Amino acid sequence: MNIQQHSGFYVVGVAARTNNAAEMNGSGKIGQIWQTLLRDSLVAKIPNKLGVDLIAVYTDYEGDHRGQYTYLLGLPVSSIQDVPANFIAKHIPNGRYAVVTSNRGPLKEVVAEAWQRIWAMSPEDLGGTRSFRSDYEIYDQRAADPEKAQIEVYVGLR
Repeated sequence: MNIQQHSGFYVVGVAARTNNAAEMNGSGKIGQIWQTLLRDSLVAKIPNKLGVDLIAVYTDYEGDHRGQYTYLLGLPVSSIQDVPANFIAKHIPNGRYAVVTSNRGPLKEVVAEAWQRIWAMSPEDLGGTRSFRSDYEIYDQRAADPEKAQIEVYVGLR
């Protein structure tokens, strides 16, 4: 497993509370967040951007992957000053992260498959015990074609 040490950073974007059961049965909020951010061109309104790669953050967990969490989609920023009222800022804490690369294929499928693989991993397979503080996905140029996408998932470790 590829383990990386990262310093903390901020992400600003659009967020909602959800859980994996709702996301899997079609009553979740993640699709709506993507539509809101992209349809309304909100990315252009995020101040202090650091790059163009979208970051999806999973944070504020109520326990483990079976409980509620906050999902935020946005961009990394250099500062959280002047964050517009319709945006949320979240801090990704510094620490150790296991990096899981998805397969390549339709975006919805590869993201779900990557998370199913992560949920099935033992701490030994993952390289440590999950912290459930923050996890995040990076949507870079490899995800530009939603039919042939590949992403990286950074899983926070204790």
